[in-house]
Amino acid sequence: MSAVAVLGLGTMGRGMAVNLVAAGHVVTVWNRTAGAEVSGARTAASIADAVRDQDVVLYCLSDDAAVRAVAMGEDGVLAHVEAPTVVVDMSTISASLSDEEHAAYAERGIAMLDAPVFGSKGEAEAGGLWVVVGGDDETVARVRPVLDAVSESVHHMGPAGSGARMKLVGNLLVAAQLQSLGEGLTLARAAGLDLRKVLDVVAVTDFRTPIYDGVGASILKDDYSPAFALHLMRKDVALIGHLAKQVGAPVPGAWVAAETLEIAAAEGLGELNASALVKVLADKAGVDLAQR
Repeated sequence: MSAVAVLGLGTMGRGMAVNLVAAGHVVTVWNRTAGAEVSGARTAASIADAVRDQDVVLYCLSDDAAVRAVAMGEDGVLAHVEAPTVVVDMSTISASLSDEEHAAYAERGIAMLDAPVFGSKGEAEAGGLWVVVGGDDETVARVRPVLDAVSESVHHMGPAGSGARMKLVGNLLVAAQLQSLGEGLTLARAAGLDLRKVLDVVAVTDFRTPIYDGVGASILKDDYSPAFALHLMRKDVALIGHLAKQVGAPVPGAWVAAETLEIAAAEGLGELNASALVKVLADKAGVDLAQR
């Protein structure tokens, strides 16, 4: 078993810490907001305290700014971690910041992986996340038992930065599905179709997806409780756009989703689930997607 520090006890980090404790790892936790604890884990007083003498330090934070503060700030991980500790960034961040992190840790002789995850609150709590990793083979092998404890599967995508890039590719597909689901349900409702019957068809066709099934059912119940908040999806779509511009790839669907997410955020829907973007489309058509 490994000594593991988990920095950041939001929805994802807390679930990871709980599952690491359950797997028998010796876990230390630290959170920027004091008072957050995990049963069976030691609560550190500072980042320096948290990362001292650890086999693995992992963090799953909300955005680039949070990673810069916690990992690369004056009193952050980079300032205190020592080899042979391995650092694992499981956040969804820009590819450019991931590259910057790798370079900064390498300069200090610290092994690092970028290992963002697919999944949300339920998967984090159940240890069923899907991890996409960038880094060298030896480092991935060293931390594999830690990654296995929080995930259903681990996918080594290639060298440093590959995990961060794969996460943005995946979130492009998620955003496109949410946008298309909203458009489809709105069109169906405006055309007079029974949305329950629409979803029955969608569930058995060759274009079915778990997102259409799960999110579609929640939309019909008017349930937008946050498993993955809309403001985070908005942030991720912006990162997708930046990466696409850097590599010269056309992503017109991302720009459509970005516009819908911007409107949704402006209408105060940012703390709801990302699926709340469908409300924007339904409102424009003057229809109600809830089936009461």
